[in-house]
Amino acid sequence: MPAARWLLIGHIVALVFGLIGMLVMIPYPWIWAGSPLLTSVFINSMEYAGALHIWLGAAVMLVFGVVTIGWWRTTIFLVASCAISLGFELFGTGTGWPFGAYEYTEGLGAKVLGRVPYTIPLSWFYMGFCSYLLASTILAQLGVQRRGILSVLFGGWLLMAWDLVLDPAMAHESLPLKFWVWHQTGAYFGMPLQNLFGWIGTGVAFMAVSRLLWRSDVARNEVPALIPFLVYVTNVVWAMVLSASVGLWGPIVLALVLGIVPAMIALRDRLTLPGAGAPIAGASSASA
Repeated sequence: MPAARWLLIGHIVALVFGLIGMLVMIPYPWIWAGSPLLTSVFINSMEYAGALHIWLGAAVMLVFGVVTIGWWRTTIFLVASCAISLGFELFGTGTGWPFGAYEYTEGLGAKVLGRVPYTIPLSWFYMGFCSYLLASTILAQLGVQRRGILSVLFGGWLLMAWDLVLDPAMAHESLPLKFWVWHQTGAYFGMPLQNLFGWIGTGVAFMAVSRLLWRSDVARNEVPALIPFLVYVTNVVWAMVLSASVGLWGPIVLALVLGIVPAMIALRDRLTLPGAGAPIAGASSASA
């Protein structure tokens, strides 16, 4: 699957480039201010880089989904995740529920109804999709037979684990650039606890709708796990770096233990990219 691999590389490069901009170029403008080239790079990165990594992440999972589970199931997940998450986000930015009182800055592109960047539903799609596929694969590998509901709940858990480390960094006053700002504080490293319930609730909602419309589970060997795993881990690690930059170590440990470590189980059966060859010796080839 060359297209998905190249898109994944671009996604990772965009994430790294964003970190450099947020943690180096903004706090230390003397590095680039004297160079017209670096100044141009900085200006363009501030305008486009925030949305670019989301577009690339969504493209990775869209291509991956079409090739592995088909265009119909991928389209269902895309539409359900974008529509439901956008609805929750619009309601949330207007009322403070279910996530808490917050608003988006201008860093992620144009906004729907002036409140929610159009890229936000795409981020729910690609991170929700890889979380659900990883959860389904893990449960299939563990031999769980009736895994529809469990896949939805476990997928929502993995998605929420990303937020365990992402939102505390975004809520921290020391972060030089924020894509959203909080108008209330809370018990979870300065972030309201209800936001975590909002995240898992939103993820469970669109995963449940997608699974209901699919009318089938993901089979054990249907989805090569490496690409969803890399998308998930690179985004969690990206948030970990942000948290580390402001001295938040607790969320890093929680995201590692509750997100990355469980997600690693998905690699037990298959350690190759799609089309790159057979699984390693000893990996199971049985279908669920």
